[in-house]
Formats: sequence, C-alpha cells, structure tokens
Amino acid sequence: MFEQKHRFSNEIRRLRFEQGEMTQEELAQKVGVTRQTIIALEAGKYLPSLLLAVKIARVFGKNVEEVFSIMEEEEA
Repeated sequence: MFEQKHRFSNEIRRLRFEQGEMTQEELAQKVGVTRQTIIALEAGKYLPSLLLAVKIARVFGKNVEEVFSIMEEEEA
C-alpha cells in the first residue's frame, strides 16, 4: 500500500525581498499577525489558514498558488 506525504513550501521570503526588502514585521502588520508567525511560515513550521494565505498573496499581488505550493511524495 502506498502512503502519500505532502511537503508544503512557500515563497514568502523571496517575495519580501522583491518588494523592496519588506521586513517580517511589515508583512505581519499588513496581514494582521505577529512577526513570529511570519518567521514560522518562512521556516516551514506553520501552515497558514486559507484566510491568511489569501491575505499574504494579496500583499504581493499574487495568486495563492504563486506563494504557496504543495508537493506530493509517494512512498512504498
């Protein structure tokens, strides 16, 4: 039987730097969370709610799929 695992990744850090080196604090304020939440997201230690994912994507003028991605890995 195959078990599927999902790896979740994001482009937040890259997008922050493309936006004039936006700080984690600035992004946090724009989307209504703490800087620690942004740190955890960038490190892959926290999965955002759908609402937060949409808010972050809008800050960068991107679709959610351009900021966040899910990769499926199959294991035997």
